[in-house]
Amino acid sequence: MKKTLFLFLLTLNSTVFYSQIDQDKIGAWYMYFYNTSFKESCWGVQGDIQYRNWNTFGDLEQLLIRSGITYQPKNEKIKFTLGYGNITTGDYGTSSSTVNESRIYQEALFPSKFGNRFYLTHRFRFEQRFNENQNLRTRYRYNLFLNIPINNTEMVKNTLYVALYNELFINGQRKIDYTRQVEIFDRNRTYLALGYHLSNTLKVQLGVMKQATNNWVKNQYQVSLHHKI
Repeated sequence: MKKTLFLFLLTLNSTVFYSQIDQDKIGAWYMYFYNTSFKESCWGVQGDIQYRNWNTFGDLEQLLIRSGITYQPKNEKIKFTLGYGNITTGDYGTSSSTVNESRIYQEALFPSKFGNRFYLTHRFRFEQRFNENQNLRTRYRYNLFLNIPINNTEMVKNTLYVALYNELFINGQRKIDYTRQVEIFDRNRTYLALGYHLSNTLKVQLGVMKQATNNWVKNQYQVSLHHKI
């Protein structure tokens, strides 16, 4: 009986938390992505810094800092990454409480081009997540990116382009602790943006991303800077 009551209270608490999220209020993500290679070698570094808000600015959703070592075999398009991320997540609303997560990830990125102007990229990512007061959790991610230049056929300086992606998140290790577990489906993200190549190594994107979980659906503005060093 006590165990049943405890599980009920946990479920109620989760329901109350998610019901407080205003799904009509648009959030905002501000992001910087970078990548570089070590001269002519197959090795390099890539990463990103993201400041995510439940609203336009100030209500922290997440602060994400991530970086990894990349390896791209010579004369091959595919690129592999082994990396680490640190994520601070905040509650929705006036609460200032946060939780921290350390994350190790492995990734494979495979770009291709079809037709005169369709740039397609597949990204496969596997994550091992170490959250405060939780068991080790794992997650599988697949992202399909599509960039379409408008005023050019190549992604070079002064090119205006449309950027789209859809990313699916699937939970691996589902047990959070002895009493809680997550669903197999974690979330899905769909993104549409307008991008511009400021130079051959720097581009900016402004778009909207729709994120859907089992408990809520929310739209976020996204401003991102992509830098090839």
